[in-house]
Amino acid sequence: MLNKTHAPVVRTWTATSAAGHGRQALNDALAARRSGLRRNDFAPFDGLPCHIGRVDGVEDAHLPAALADWDCRNNRLAWLGLQADGLLEAVARLAAEVGRDRVAIVIGTSTSSIGATEEAYARLEDGRFPADLDRPRIHTPHSLGGFLQAALDLHGPCVTVATACSSSAKVFAQAARLMAAGFADAAVVGGIDTLCGSVLYGFNSLGLVSEAPCRPFDAGRNGLSLGEAAGYALLTRDGDGPRLLGWGESSDAHHMSSPHPEGLGARLAMQGALDRAGVDASQVDYINLHGTATPKNDEIEAGAVAALFGPDTWASSTKGWTGHTLGAAGILESVIALEALTGGLVPGTLNAQTLDPACGPQLRTGNGRRDCRHVMNNSFGFGGNNCSLLFGLT
Repeated sequence: MLNKTHAPVVRTWTATSAAGHGRQALNDALAARRSGLRRNDFAPFDGLPCHIGRVDGVEDAHLPAALADWDCRNNRLAWLGLQADGLLEAVARLAAEVGRDRVAIVIGTSTSSIGATEEAYARLEDGRFPADLDRPRIHTPHSLGGFLQAALDLHGPCVTVATACSSSAKVFAQAARLMAAGFADAAVVGGIDTLCGSVLYGFNSLGLVSEAPCRPFDAGRNGLSLGEAAGYALLTRDGDGPRLLGWGESSDAHHMSSPHPEGLGARLAMQGALDRAGVDASQVDYINLHGTATPKNDEIEAGAVAALFGPDTWASSTKGWTGHTLGAAGILESVIALEALTGGLVPGTLNAQTLDPACGPQLRTGNGRRDCRHVMNNSFGFGGNNCSLLFGLT
């Protein structure tokens, strides 16, 4: 059990997604039940009939001259995300407080800057990458982490976590371990993933992409909507703010792209977070579910939640607002959970009309307000790689 007085403090957080740039835009969209999904207009992949959660302004974003060698769409979205909610200033204050070599960066992504690599291969010149994309540093899984280390001028440990859709949830656990082991006194955690051909056509080849906006937990759901996002949080040993009370990680390894049929990994992750925090399931006020709107994933997650939590816990998926942002889903939906914890707005499940019979009384379609003390976020990835986070007020 984690001593609550030693649990990392989440000092600040931000997210940029199809729902808007920064926390206020996100909360406004949630409150108005205004989805950020739109028909696929992402050239050159707009021939795929689907809806996407595309972030406005990425194509027009420009990196500072000193960071030009890192330029690619994923890193531009990362830079856009850093501009929201005063995060750059907060990082600078934190670095001055504890030292630049004592702030870790732990960042999640599922594809990093593979979109730039796709473009480079599409534009080969005599078998070589074109000059503007002949920059090896953007063609590696650590492109995002290296960019953020340069952009933030931080000199502590820098780790990239790539565990599919659980990536930017697992960064919280990884950062907490780094801090507990004495390798860092604070951490910038987060995740960024942008839309690209590999993502859109890869998921479509699995038969998982819906032409219509996704309907998580609806009895008639038929697939997900893909999105993109950038989000960050600052973890410190002390200070004001909610605490990361617990985390649970599991790897059921049942199938490359399907969850364990009995929800074993999901249950282990959720129970692990509760056990580490010393919190009973009855004390959890809200769960932001992974809820991708694919038939099996929703059914199995709903069953696992119904088996573990009572009727007083509220639960929902917010992917109807943002789409499934893959490696950025963990941080984006942690931000939503943290906003519920500190602001009281608990979002429902957008686009769900008739809930699947597998859903228990926890699943809610409408928004509500609640004084929350404990909130959970679930992020479940391919290969049965699962992570549940528990945040609380102490």
